[in-house]
Amino acid sequence: MSDIEIYQKLFANIEKVIQGQSTSIRKLLAAFFSNGHILLEDVPGTGKTTMAKALAKSIDVDFQRIQFTPDLLPTDILGVSIFNQRDQDFEFHPGPIFSNILLADEINRASPRTQSALLEAMGERQVSIERNQYKLDELFFVIATQNPVEYHGTYPLPEAQMDRFAMRFGLGYVSEEEEIAILDGQNELNSVENLTPCINKEDVIRLKEQVNKVNISDEVKHYMVNIVRATRETEGIINGASPRASISLMKAAQALALFDGLDYVTPDHVQEIAVTVISHRIMMNSQSRFSGNSSEQIIENILSSIPVPI
Repeated sequence: MSDIEIYQKLFANIEKVIQGQSTSIRKLLAAFFSNGHILLEDVPGTGKTTMAKALAKSIDVDFQRIQFTPDLLPTDILGVSIFNQRDQDFEFHPGPIFSNILLADEINRASPRTQSALLEAMGERQVSIERNQYKLDELFFVIATQNPVEYHGTYPLPEAQMDRFAMRFGLGYVSEEEEIAILDGQNELNSVENLTPCINKEDVIRLKEQVNKVNISDEVKHYMVNIVRATRETEGIINGASPRASISLMKAAQALALFDGLDYVTPDHVQEIAVTVISHRIMMNSQSRFSGNSSEQIIENILSSIPVPI
């Protein structure tokens, strides 16, 4: 299969069970193939968990799911050493984090202490447990879901945790016609449980390597950096986006360009993904929040104010 065929085949497989969400699937795959992690934030019932499971079941790799709850402990994620009486020594039992695709379901229902167990893994693809370091697989990918922070029993994710996610977006409600199609498709054949892998680990690694080879002109690089730097100078923002945002924006734009059959990034690719990549990384002051501004709207305003390279 060619690079485009790998993407199209995976996209079509996910779309069998996630209808009316082509834009969200495109963003999901852009993060996946550019070594980013995803945070899906929306109200319950919009398909966040289904989308995560559809991605995992479409690829022939190891998949683990963690249901985050208030009593979840870091060891439930990382693993624990248990004393082996026969060998008179401690034996390490790896936790679910030692997988390729990890679904952190309702991540903001666990305590900040438990949430922080993912920080090192997401940032460096390794975990430190009892003075030992364990490398994670090169295909390690976290797709987390969370309910809006206004919901009961939720803990807001700390800024350091948010910054580890390459993108944050919601699925939203589908149109009336698409919702009727969802009802019509509620049979065993269209169930996410019946999805079978359509690509393998080697296909994923190959496509990731091709993403890194997509060219970016100096003008487009300056354009991306100007967008991110503007968040540090805009009124109403306490903390702007870090250089990690610039890196995530560049890599996601490279993936989108490859999906479109191009070997170079255009400003359109940057604009398509900028809000999704940057909006969750900025911290607004109280006056800006109470005046009704949203982080997404602020990034939209920045995009409209910065000259687009021709």
